[in-house]
Amino acid sequence: MTPRPVLVACAHGTRNAVGAGTVHDLVEAVRAAAPDLAVREAFVDVQQPEVDDVVAGCEQPAVVVPLLLTAGFHVHVDIARAIEGRDAVRTDPLGCDPALMAVLVDRLRAAGSRPGDAVVLAAAGSSDPRSKREVGRAAHLLGKLLGGPVRVGYVASGAPTVTQQVASLRSQWPQARVAVAAYLLAPGIFWNRLHDAGADVVSDPLLLPGTPPDPRLVDLVLRRHAEGATALASAGGTSLPSAI
Repeated sequence: MTPRPVLVACAHGTRNAVGAGTVHDLVEAVRAAAPDLAVREAFVDVQQPEVDDVVAGCEQPAVVVPLLLTAGFHVHVDIARAIEGRDAVRTDPLGCDPALMAVLVDRLRAAGSRPGDAVVLAAAGSSDPRSKREVGRAAHLLGKLLGGPVRVGYVASGAPTVTQQVASLRSQWPQARVAVAAYLLAPGIFWNRLHDAGADVVSDPLLLPGTPPDPRLVDLVLRRHAEGATALASAGGTSLPSAI
């Protein structure tokens, strides 16, 4: 029986110990959910081991699943470089999936958001226009689930910022409550900044410290791996065409 391709769970990396712990917990939950599957943890920045080294060290074909919400520079450059010339593929990141968007809605509701609130989707930001398009699509999908329009605001890179979007909504609808949906995988400096944006409600990130990862996120990582394994079997080591 041919062994299943290795799942390389590739996160961004962070110096925030709490955020790093939640991502590690997600990887461990994936490992526990599929005990017959080889799962390796990797990073594109800050933390070790680097994705290039992990993929190079795989003795079997590998599927790199970006534990990221958009396909920006790290996916199109860092991960693409890691799989180049190797028996490996990369999948789409985790964002813009209905299961993930449903978790995002639950985070908003748990934070106290109510129907009728003005909503800003807060993303980290990227200089890559492909990443920005994906964030826009995520805002559209979230709006469909919430039953109203959702604006996009950026935390670190890009405009408008979350603070600008909150201020704009306050100016247009002074009586409305404003909720910020944290389109962030884990807690850290970006999530901390959201509390200074002036919103009435700020949701938790998708991964919560001290809480097991939502099973929908675990299933999503395994679905991405299955998609990559199919691509490896049929196309022989080329990156999956983006579904976004």
